[in-house]
Amino acid sequence: MLETVRWITAEGKVLAGCEEGVQLHPGKLRIIDQTRLPQELVYLELDDIDGIVAAIKRLSVRGAPAIGCAAALGLAACAQHLSEKDFLPNIGKLADQLAASRPTAVNLFWALDRCRNKENMEELIQEALAILEEDIQMCQAIGRHGAPLIEEGMGLLTHCNAGALATGDFGTALSPMYVAHEAGRKFTVYSDETRPLNQGSRLTAWELHQSGIDVVTICDNMAAQVMKEGKIDLIIVGSDRIAANGDAANKIGTYGLAVLAKHHGIPFYVAAPTSTIDASLEQGDLIPIEIRDAAEVGAAEGVRVYNPAFDVTPNELIAGIITENGLHRSPYAFG
Repeated sequence: MLETVRWITAEGKVLAGCEEGVQLHPGKLRIIDQTRLPQELVYLELDDIDGIVAAIKRLSVRGAPAIGCAAALGLAACAQHLSEKDFLPNIGKLADQLAASRPTAVNLFWALDRCRNKENMEELIQEALAILEEDIQMCQAIGRHGAPLIEEGMGLLTHCNAGALATGDFGTALSPMYVAHEAGRKFTVYSDETRPLNQGSRLTAWELHQSGIDVVTICDNMAAQVMKEGKIDLIIVGSDRIAANGDAANKIGTYGLAVLAKHHGIPFYVAAPTSTIDASLEQGDLIPIEIRDAAEVGAAEGVRVYNPAFDVTPNELIAGIITENGLHRSPYAFG
């Protein structure tokens, strides 16, 4: 078992849920299979585009920043199997295959757009590693900007997983928590289960517990009661895409938390890198929402299932958006 996810990432052994596959294992991408956590810590070594696409689709690697890092490093890994003459004719095709894996996380397209037009293998590898290093610096900056929101003895609520497993280092929503914890502040984090795939109970709770942070898992439908009981002072979540007006898409169930937070007078914050902001979309209604397999939900035979992976929280419910550039407050205008 890892001593803490955060320390391992800081040492460069596990980055964005990925090891530095290009440097340590030429032609391979090494990632944690997050579908096996917390029961098992299992690594996958992938060296073909179909395998990497499948891993992203089935959420072996997930979280918008981590998807971007894995796509860039995966593209570089696969490209190393191409001859010099085949590099330019095929790099765009490989990038297109990766881009089709997840429709909502804008970091995926942002990272691939930075990589797809490189002229040779060395340029591609350096760009992929630069994306990873920038993500690490981004995580730490979000933590510094968000940590002052967390006071001694607070109760925090988060949804899904936006920590070290979802990014290159500290995470986004969890980064302020790690920074505050390292500063010696004591607080409790309530981690929503996050149905239907339980990223909160499987990943966030495991990750925070490994780091020594006091964490309590609750079912998604307990959040209102926990707020009513006065246990929650602050909510911080991540985001997979933010529109120009500050509307934010995140894991399904986030919108409901924001509505509940408004009713109970609890400040609701979103933490995400600027690469998650899609200034081409004026508002959240334009964000494409991924619809996932009905089998994830579990229903009686013959019953239809609707399984959107994300919802969009309107900007008026968001007290602030924490990026690597600072804390932004409404009215939001990214562009």
